[in-house]
Amino acid sequence: MTLREKIEQEIRERGPMPFSRYMEMCLYDPELGYYSRHAEQFGKAGDFYTSSDVHAVFGRLLARQFDEMWRALGSPERIELLELGPGRGLFARDVLDWSENKFPEFFQALHYRLAENSPALRERLQTTLKQAFAAGKASMAEVGPCSGPCILFANEFFDALPVEVVSSKGGLRIVARDGRFEEAWAPASAEELEFVDRYSVHPEDGERVEVPLVAQQYMSQLAANLQRGFLIVIDYGYTRQEQLAGRHRGTVMAYRQHSASANPYQAPGEQDITAHVNFTALAAAAQQNGMQVQPLLTQSQFLMGIGEQNQFADAFEECRLPQERAKVALQLKHLVTPAGMGESFHVLVASKGADQAGTAGLSGLSFGKGRV
Repeated sequence: MTLREKIEQEIRERGPMPFSRYMEMCLYDPELGYYSRHAEQFGKAGDFYTSSDVHAVFGRLLARQFDEMWRALGSPERIELLELGPGRGLFARDVLDWSENKFPEFFQALHYRLAENSPALRERLQTTLKQAFAAGKASMAEVGPCSGPCILFANEFFDALPVEVVSSKGGLRIVARDGRFEEAWAPASAEELEFVDRYSVHPEDGERVEVPLVAQQYMSQLAANLQRGFLIVIDYGYTRQEQLAGRHRGTVMAYRQHSASANPYQAPGEQDITAHVNFTALAAAAQQNGMQVQPLLTQSQFLMGIGEQNQFADAFEECRLPQERAKVALQLKHLVTPAGMGESFHVLVASKGADQAGTAGLSGLSFGKGRV
């Protein structure tokens, strides 16, 4: 049975399908979902890039930031770093290698936990991080409470969580007709309407907005479970203010072989489906569960803040020839400039039980004043 047939069968049995359920099946069906089937989605030969595919400097800069966070927590003997959706493990490998090389005290205390549901990607992680697993430095994890001081890290994680979609006609439902998926509308739920009232905008005629209820629950649970530590969320997204200004309405996109499409129904299970992240809502969920939330930054501001102190030596250290240096400069430019990922990606930093002066002094927060 294909995924399309599986979705059609569920629609026949249960009636019109909420968009969140359709997105969940397309991405996470245990056998046929996009993330479950294979581990080849990333990089040049796949469907999309993440920052870790661009250059190891992303992991190196974050290793520097993690070391500062560990110190702001009083340099505990053990600290867990829990990465949500670690993919192939390139970021984890870069962080572990650079920490061992440059921040030995932090590395000594560090235990890296990887929360990855995809069987194919879990297998790939075992290969990428073979030495770290063997040395007891890394382990697979379920998302649950950390046993002590902890840093939660989520890069391009929340954008792939299922969302509801609402328009002036109500909540989006998927129906199947003549082998095709079509859109229908049902009255929006009280929960969806409450989210729109608090954190989003009511769509005008012909418009639609996403309602990321799963992301809200996830963030609430993460923040509630964290006793002491930091949270870093990096993703492309928006604030409510930007939505009120008329931007970021209807952001569901499908990605296949580096081509973007607004049609998520074309190839179920064979294309990535994402929606931009509502950072106003995520920040509120963190705050409501006892976290101190910093003003929102762009990825550019965050990485420039970390790298500025030593003029991005982390990026250029291994360059022996001018052409190597030029290549790395281009890769770095892609991470920090508006033309690359620098302005479209945002960074949410929050803390609980950390030294306030230490938190305020984090280099990632030092460049630009950010937005609320």
